[in-house]
Amino acid sequence: MEQKTALLVMDMQATMLGMYPEFSAIIGKVAKAIAHARDKKIPVIYVTVGFRPGTPEINMSNKGFAASKAMFANVDMNEWLTIHKDVAPLADEVVTVKRRVCAFTGSDLEVVLRAKGIQHIVLTGIATSGVVLSTVREAADKDYKITVLADCCADGDEEVHRVLTTKVFPRQADVLSLEEWSKM
Repeated sequence: MEQKTALLVMDMQATMLGMYPEFSAIIGKVAKAIAHARDKKIPVIYVTVGFRPGTPEINMSNKGFAASKAMFANVDMNEWLTIHKDVAPLADEVVTVKRRVCAFTGSDLEVVLRAKGIQHIVLTGIATSGVVLSTVREAADKDYKITVLADCCADGDEEVHRVLTTKVFPRQADVLSLEEWSKM
């Protein structure tokens, strides 16, 4: 495995996974990707989405987040930010909080990647049409080498997941299965 690589585990918060009826399959795959990365000494970086009390980061003109602003007002953000126990970070692994869909927006992810000399990011997460798509696009614009582990991503719409991983992402990223990546 080339040096300067990091595995990003994105939006694997227990409360968010509960919105996906078949999340146990994705958790199992992501757990294997994390184990592989740790075995190969590849840094694992976690990205979560969260807000301050009162959600001052949510602008009512943001269609996606405005619809959830009232819900977030009553959410215990510490509980919301909790990563599912089956893929939980180790004490020395970085967890960064983003304020939008993309892993870079409103977080310190880019600062962490630069500090570690990371040039290649390997993406896992939910949803394929959300954090994965947005992060692929911005990471490509920032000149990162990108790998998407297709079977370590999930979307509420299987057809959207298929189109993104087979037609859209290959334009800017290598798209591999966990098994293919594990053999590298």
